[in-house]
Formats: sequence, structure tokens, C-alpha cells
Amino acid sequence: MNKTVAFRDADEKDIPLIQELIAKIWPKAYSHILTPAQTEYMLDMMYGEGSLQRQMTAGHRFIITTLDGIPAGFASWEKKTETHCRLHKIYVLPDSQGSGIGKKLISHICGLAVKEGCVTLELNVNRHNTAKSFYEKLGFHIVREEDIDIGGGYFMNDYVMQVDL
Repeated sequence: MNKTVAFRDADEKDIPLIQELIAKIWPKAYSHILTPAQTEYMLDMMYGEGSLQRQMTAGHRFIITTLDGIPAGFASWEKKTETHCRLHKIYVLPDSQGSGIGKKLISHICGLAVKEGCVTLELNVNRHNTAKSFYEKLGFHIVREEDIDIGGGYFMNDYVMQVDL
């Protein structure tokens, strides 16, 4: 039986839902990569209420995805230049991974980006994150490596990946 995948734009009223989703997703996604202290630091830095409000005000467009009407993940993206978009976040609940929902969410964002005139979509992924292979299957390729100082003595050690739209 096929499940129904849907997408909707999110706004500030959805911040508690985004925080609820990330609390379920991050431990599984990053426990093998980040220390508990770095995880706590990054969750507060990136997903605190004020941080999410600032991201939304700065032009990050958040999208909630549902599976049979139940929230299953979210993403955020923005148009950076006339022809270039950036995927800032994409997360799917662990029990929904492998269902095709992540691929559909990226496809949805690619469609929105094309309508905005973008010809490339870029993202960062931790160099030890198994999601790298997922992005490669969708046509993303590594364009460079970045080590980003995020404060608190922590760094994000990422690949920057890009796909032509």
C-alpha cells in the first residue's frame, strides 16, 4: 500500500514541531559523529526558538513533509543568487527513512528552485555522514571541503555538494 507524501510551507508557528522532529532525528543521525556536548551546543545554536526565527526572517524557507498526514520530516532552503539555491537542512524521521520521502522532498525543493530561476542547488554534509551516498544517488557531487568554526571550540567538517537542476 502506497503512503501519501505531502509538503507544506512552514512558518514561526511550526517552530515547536521542527524542534520536536529534530529531537527525534539528531540523536540517530549524529551520535556516531558528534560528542554529546557538541550535539547539545549545535541543537541550541541551530534549533533554538530564536535561531529558527532568525533563519525564517533571513529568508530560509522551511517545508514540513508528512506521510499519511503525520509529520515525518522537514527541510529549509533559500535562493542565494539569481541562479543558485542552497539546501540548508533536510531531515526525515528514522522510521520514515528508506520510504522515498527524502528523495521526494529534495525533488520538491528542486522544482521550487527551478521556478525561482536557479540552475544549481548546493548543500553541506558532514564528511562522516552516511547521507553523502544518498545525495550522490540523487546526482549531487562534491565541489569542495569546508571546516567551519561554529564557536565553542567546535567545527563542522563538511563536504559541499552540488547538483545541476
